[in-house]
Amino acid sequence: MLDKQQGARLANLWDDVKAAKMSEAERLLYRSNLLGSDKRITNYGGGNTSAKVMEKDPLTGETAEVLWVKGSGGDVGTIKMDGFATLYMDKLRAMKGIYRGVEFEDEMVGYLPHCTFNLNPRAASIDTPLHAYVPKTHVDHMHPDAIIAVAASKNSKELTKRIFGDEIGWLPWKRPGYELGLWLEKYCLENPKARGVVLESHGLFTWGDTAKQAYETTIEIINRAIAWFEAENTAPAFGGEAKPVLATSERVAIARKLMPVIRGLISAEEKKVGHFDDSTAVLDFVTSTNLEPLAALGTSCPDHFLRTKIRPLVVDFDPTQPDVEKTLAGLPEAIAAYRADYARYYERCKRADSPAMRDPNAVVYLVPGVGMITFAKDKATARISGEFYVNAINVMRGASGVSTYVGLPEQEAFDIEYWLLEEAKLQRMPKPKSLAGRIALVTGGAGGIGKATASRLMQEGACVVLADIDEAALETAQSELAARYGKDFVRSVSMNVTSEAAVESGFGDALLAFGGLDILVSNAGLASSAAIEDTTLALWNKNIDILATGYFLVSREAFRIFRSQKAGGNVVFVASKNGLAASPGASAYCTAKAAEIHLARCLALEGASAQIRVNVVNPDAVLRGSKIWSGEWKEQRAAAYKMDVDDLEAHYRERSMLKLSVVPEDIAEAIYFLASDMSAKSTGNIVNVDAGNAQSFTR
Repeated sequence: MLDKQQGARLANLWDDVKAAKMSEAERLLYRSNLLGSDKRITNYGGGNTSAKVMEKDPLTGETAEVLWVKGSGGDVGTIKMDGFATLYMDKLRAMKGIYRGVEFEDEMVGYLPHCTFNLNPRAASIDTPLHAYVPKTHVDHMHPDAIIAVAASKNSKELTKRIFGDEIGWLPWKRPGYELGLWLEKYCLENPKARGVVLESHGLFTWGDTAKQAYETTIEIINRAIAWFEAENTAPAFGGEAKPVLATSERVAIARKLMPVIRGLISAEEKKVGHFDDSTAVLDFVTSTNLEPLAALGTSCPDHFLRTKIRPLVVDFDPTQPDVEKTLAGLPEAIAAYRADYARYYERCKRADSPAMRDPNAVVYLVPGVGMITFAKDKATARISGEFYVNAINVMRGASGVSTYVGLPEQEAFDIEYWLLEEAKLQRMPKPKSLAGRIALVTGGAGGIGKATASRLMQEGACVVLADIDEAALETAQSELAARYGKDFVRSVSMNVTSEAAVESGFGDALLAFGGLDILVSNAGLASSAAIEDTTLALWNKNIDILATGYFLVSREAFRIFRSQKAGGNVVFVASKNGLAASPGASAYCTAKAAEIHLARCLALEGASAQIRVNVVNPDAVLRGSKIWSGEWKEQRAAAYKMDVDDLEAHYRERSMLKLSVVPEDIAEAIYFLASDMSAKSTGNIVNVDAGNAQSFTR
């Protein structure tokens, strides 16, 4: 079997009724989205689609043949109409007249903008000639696991013939580019009845006269490969099981311990975010006899390789005698050895004009009996890298089961990784945001200040874990932030900060979600008002439990993670003006808030030697969006000041020196400042965000 769906056939999802109402370009979009909806066909960002469409030239008014093709960096599963590049076919054909040969094929990319139709700003990809020169109207280029398993087999040409006869041809490995486009054209002209081509170590090209025919051909050919492997690949996967799969709870516990340590060891130059995968396909591989020799061969398909590096790092862990501490102790040496090996690979393969060596750390970490951990510059990239390696695992399962699996030759792999065109694309990428790669946990994350803080941190590129005791509000907050910034950037955990077990569990879930922690915003709170003689012990203890003990528990857990990462850390307490300035009828609240502030000072002293900064933001009267102020606290404070509830915000505004209301976004801005490198040399500080209150001046 080639994937976790147990050899299930791809469904034909084409809907004639829907398609009939579409233009030719819209049917291309429809076809693309259908193909990209199943990772067995192609992974995120992999493959491309095209259609040659007759269009009215906006300048001459005459009809012109236009190539619509997926633009550079796009994803067929999520692409929209503006994701396609459009180019004049007559100009693309004219490029043949200036082609100087394979040694100069990269320069042809510079001519593609001269072929642009209708001033389309979408950049054309390196694969454009492959689609342009196939003399068919509709062309699909996909990276299906089942086909790449054929393409990555030692005898791939023979297997292609055996499975598909003369319907599908075969071409030897050639790096994507202009020359390969000419190869495809030549094959099609010499084999007019062929329906597609398998590219060695790469993927599948198929075509048709209509969008529907191209789509159905792609589905049919992949299904035939799946069926063939199902019948032929009956040997135990990867040589059979050599080590046991640990129970889910054990796998999760081990991953939680490994991830922050690995992250700390590989984040010196750039903060990384992690992803954990213990799916069936991964577990089959990491428990197998042939894990190490197969992993050492690397991947075959260029798209897989670019996402997962030359090869993974197999972590030294024995699930038959699990000793996590031994593994943790060995990680620094193992990661250093990987970096040294990568540097040797670079030196062996570099060319005179190669870009400087990039990050030498592994992307993929395979843990026997446990699963796969991937690290990248952000969560989406880490997740997608893991998905690509699962594709690679499926390919190795198929190829090694019917033949000998062959990875991409080292020099070819290097030439793709350090391709000058790829380097130019990397150089064009926007500068990372100020908190890119940072991971934050915000307690009280579903409330006004907490949600505003999470939003502000995510706006700057951080991944955020929302922690709150209110599960309904948590779900709403996570949905809102995911819709605004992307679901990869936010997670939520139910957490009662007064429970030691709940805090440890919540932080563990955060580690599993993102691989580590950089920022703790301790914001969970409550408010109470009562004269001292009416303050019950229960009320007193509730304030101390949440506002003092709770802050201690989450800080202790954060410090443990920071120290395991050995990469510093950042704690921001959300205290209150009342922690510095006494207030009538709120002794329990004021005392607990004062304890918070002093705890922060103590932690700043303890954390400084490990580059752990601890600072405080003191809000005052943040009524808007606050769960605290939506309850009886608002009524109690209004009663204390002998006024209507509706007059309370105006009262606080007029009481302030600046005569301004304070809103959650104001607090979030101060928290962002303290959590960012803008305050890199500040610790043990208090920032008042109260519109001015002389009583709470810190000095």
